[in-house]
Amino acid sequence: MKRFYLPRLAVYFGLTALVCMGSAASVNIEFEEYELENGLHVILHRNTDAPVVSTYVLYHVGSKDERSDRTGFAHFFEHLMFEGSKHIERGQIDKLISGAGGNLNASTSFDRTDYYINLPSNELELALWIESERLLHAVVDEVGVETQREVVKEERRSRYDNQPYGSLMENMAGAVFAGTPYSWTPIGSVQYIDEATIDEFREFYKKWYVPNNAILSIAGDIDIAETKRLVEQYFGDIPRGQDPSRVDIEWDVSAPGTAQTVVEPMTPLPASVHIWRAPVMTHDDAEAVDLLITILANGNSSRMYRRLVDVERAAVNSAAFTWLQEKAGLVAAYAIGNRGVTIERLDELIEEEVNKLIEEGVTDEELQKALNQKEAELASSLGTMSSRAQSLAYYHQWYGDASRVNHELESYLKVTKEDLQRVAKTYLTKEGRNTLHYPVPER
Repeated sequence: MKRFYLPRLAVYFGLTALVCMGSAASVNIEFEEYELENGLHVILHRNTDAPVVSTYVLYHVGSKDERSDRTGFAHFFEHLMFEGSKHIERGQIDKLISGAGGNLNASTSFDRTDYYINLPSNELELALWIESERLLHAVVDEVGVETQREVVKEERRSRYDNQPYGSLMENMAGAVFAGTPYSWTPIGSVQYIDEATIDEFREFYKKWYVPNNAILSIAGDIDIAETKRLVEQYFGDIPRGQDPSRVDIEWDVSAPGTAQTVVEPMTPLPASVHIWRAPVMTHDDAEAVDLLITILANGNSSRMYRRLVDVERAAVNSAAFTWLQEKAGLVAAYAIGNRGVTIERLDELIEEEVNKLIEEGVTDEELQKALNQKEAELASSLGTMSSRAQSLAYYHQWYGDASRVNHELESYLKVTKEDLQRVAKTYLTKEGRNTLHYPVPER
């Protein structure tokens, strides 16, 4: 089953080819990058610690690039691109990779769709052939579309519609991103997928799956010159497409909040979610916001978890979300209450902890601990060839600077306690707070 994710920097591959992990500051990822005449951006990283190679293709298209009456297209194509191509029989892509001793997957977010393949290094050409086929010759026909319609609908039913709090992500996005194309999530609407015609799917492919809207990142035991030759061989003749038009979003972090009660039959325990608009991922405050939410509600030693779960025994769990996207952002903290605890009590406790951040700031120890956690996270994000390929593409796409992979930690180390209190006052306001309440339905 293919997956979609909503991270700021997802470290989401549990893969082969683990390399030696030191601190984030001590790892230096050397790479070359260049662009083909058709606009495909290529990034190459050579590491000979293990005889493996990872390819990663990032397409700059996600759910925010969809029409409001055709949501779910980006995620649908994540699945459809595994159907086959002009020269690869239907259902054979997975078999070709597994037969060569590799693995593959894909994901979709608000801003991008991506595909990765991991193989023994002598099978690099297989991965490049498959990705070039998907880019130039993907088969978008009635059989594949109808097959994937059912797959996507079943995924939605099993992972969202029939799960406790399954509507959480959609309700969060709908509340905080209202009025923008971020207000729907990548899973999309079954209704619109059912209504879409084969020609609409083909137009989506033609518009977004073009080399000038993609990054090809390759990491592992490669010969740079030979890899460049293979990239040219498989991608050089693919025609450049029209540069896709993109939605313009006016993002106002000071918009007033809303309140919503979500009554669902599968809700087992009361839950409250507090959500605020936040800056985009490349904003100067992004790192401070990330650290602040870590201190507030990420992990069992965070302020909210200790207060609500350990001390007050009001909640069975408490955590946070940080979704900083290309053109919008949100942060959220939630608590799932113990049986018999009112949602009003959960709200009161969450608000008290947020107000402490605003009024008192954080301690030196809390800031240092959050920085230590971030350093470990960044080091882990460079722990496989696949995650290195992904990180290089990520930083090029969103920051225009793949070398940021080597100094991302520096931007966090510059954050001060004063910065954290300032961003708490700026973004975690009572006026801007959106709330989602999940009461236990009456039986």
